[in-house]
Amino acid sequence: TLFYAEEITAHSSNVSSLVLGKSSGRLLATGGHDCRVNIWSVNKPNCIMSLTGHTTPIESLQINMNEELIVAGSQSGSIRVWDLEAAKILRTLLGHKANICSLDFHPFGSFVASGSLDTNIKLWDVRRKGCVFRFKGHTEAVRCLRFSPDGKWLASAADDHTVKLWDLAAGKIMFEFTGHTGPVNIVEFHPNEYLLASGSNDRTVRFWDLEKFQVVSCIEEEATPVRCVLFNPDGCCLYSGFQDSLRVYGWEPERCFDVVLVNWGKVADLSICNNQLIGVSFAQSTVSSFVVDLGRVTKSGSIPHGLIKDDEPLVPPTPTGSSLRRIYDRPSASCNKPQRVKHNSESERRSPSSEDDRDEKESKAEIQNQEDYKEIFQPKNAICRTPPRNSEPFPAPPEDEPVAAKEAVKPSQAADVQTPLPKQELVRTPDPLQRPPIASSTPLTRTEPSVIPAARNEPIGLKASDFLPAVKNQSQTELVDEEAMSQIRKGHETMCVVLTSRHKNLDTVRSVWNTSDIKARMWRNLRLNSVDSAVAINDLSVVVDLLNIVNQKASLWKLDLCTIVLPQIEKLLQSKYESYVQTGCTSLKLILQRFLPLITDILAAPPSVGVDISREERLQKCKLCYKQLKNISNIVKNKSGLSGRHGSAFRELHLLMAVLE
Repeated sequence: TLFYAEEITAHSSNVSSLVLGKSSGRLLATGGHDCRVNIWSVNKPNCIMSLTGHTTPIESLQINMNEELIVAGSQSGSIRVWDLEAAKILRTLLGHKANICSLDFHPFGSFVASGSLDTNIKLWDVRRKGCVFRFKGHTEAVRCLRFSPDGKWLASAADDHTVKLWDLAAGKIMFEFTGHTGPVNIVEFHPNEYLLASGSNDRTVRFWDLEKFQVVSCIEEEATPVRCVLFNPDGCCLYSGFQDSLRVYGWEPERCFDVVLVNWGKVADLSICNNQLIGVSFAQSTVSSFVVDLGRVTKSGSIPHGLIKDDEPLVPPTPTGSSLRRIYDRPSASCNKPQRVKHNSESERRSPSSEDDRDEKESKAEIQNQEDYKEIFQPKNAICRTPPRNSEPFPAPPEDEPVAAKEAVKPSQAADVQTPLPKQELVRTPDPLQRPPIASSTPLTRTEPSVIPAARNEPIGLKASDFLPAVKNQSQTELVDEEAMSQIRKGHETMCVVLTSRHKNLDTVRSVWNTSDIKARMWRNLRLNSVDSAVAINDLSVVVDLLNIVNQKASLWKLDLCTIVLPQIEKLLQSKYESYVQTGCTSLKLILQRFLPLITDILAAPPSVGVDISREERLQKCKLCYKQLKNISNIVKNKSGLSGRHGSAFRELHLLMAVLE
């Protein structure tokens, strides 16, 4: 069902964002920690164009509907818009105070919407080079923005578990959709009807009626968080991208039509062209693209793979083209009048400055492949630009044997399949060793990571071959095997001692946890509770295991617990292990959200009249927590300049701790 299209080395450093063009489905833009935006064609290995100008890693990208403009948002909060056909910078937009997490182009007018870690949404006029309006309402990072097909509304999804619908003409919120229990990653409008879909870390896809402002259906899967969603162009179904799988959903009634197993990892974006679905994902500096033949995917009609509601009979699907709700009113193609949008006062608008002009002069568009550039980006005055040329579909994958779930494999995995294939089918997926050389935008440099990742396939900085004796000749094969086993056994006893010790420590903590009266004594400042015992063991791994449990239930956190745990969090944030840092950041965020307002209020309150022992005890705890948080704030501030996921987490913590400065 699926054909593996391409794998490219996209940047000299880690890739941080990518996006597919929605018109052709072939245009791919990648942003990296090298502060560059590289433009690719999905089916070609060479970079077409490299865009420079940003001074911090690229966090978000979007291509407009005509695939003529691209906008990129950086870690510093700056936004740059490039004209791809003219190969030059068009605008530099400044105003956000933190990472740009989401971007979208207006379908008709020359507007760009941006969502940030600073919780603000801004609407920009690209022609006037200024902020038109600022929407405030979210309390955490805005992860996704989408304009409605008629250009009148803007939908936003955020880490605060909500989806908000904004009226552009009125400049205010229309409705807030609640129901998700985790951060919302993606939101998408139905192409025709007043219907909205959203996907979340809570592993659910929800459909919202935009006339009645209520949930139509909720589909929950025992899978992974929903990373991206896309409606079929005719609106008959919704494609949902999970880790290593694609699922096809209907919503009235809610059901799953098909499941396609795809080894694309954490898929980042989806696009449809020529009845083929293109999915892209990235890992470190590599970008992988996959193509699903939608002609072999069940989209409606036949018996679905699994009913979401087993007790309810299936209702025949609505025929394509019919609608259960209102249809969008789109402006005519000949109408060039811009959409009316609510504007801020003149004081809110930002006029061009000499600083912006200097930034735009420093921004460049370097054409890496002149032939591909001319083929894809024709001059604007060329008559053949409209209508656009039809792109050829990707090669069709070979027909598979019927199976319960369709699975895709990369060419390198084909050797593991024992069933022989016809020779002409092997030609469809060429050996990656025979591919032409991959061109990257800048020379590749490989550096050893300073932080040990939480998930890894091999030890950092170590090779198994370094510990095995070299084979000199075939007669020594048996001897070499014995020597190899002895080398492996050398560290076995040491490892067993370490694991036994850790198991013993966790048993100690667990026994205290079970014997304590949790309601009365769990969080009191006693030496014999589980948290104290975990700290007394002086093993950070035990503290991490305990915090990972406590973090799952915010109600367990008390002020007494903060005084014990904060010194341990300070150590975790400075650890070289990524998993330790992640746990420390999660715990610190919970403490800041739940207790920082309380601590500052108690410290700012005037002294009480008379003797109040409980109040004095609470005051002393707040003073201790405040002192510990001040120490941690210096670490957070120093690490907020890091790139990638760590940098984003520390910058979010830095914003929460701003009241301490």
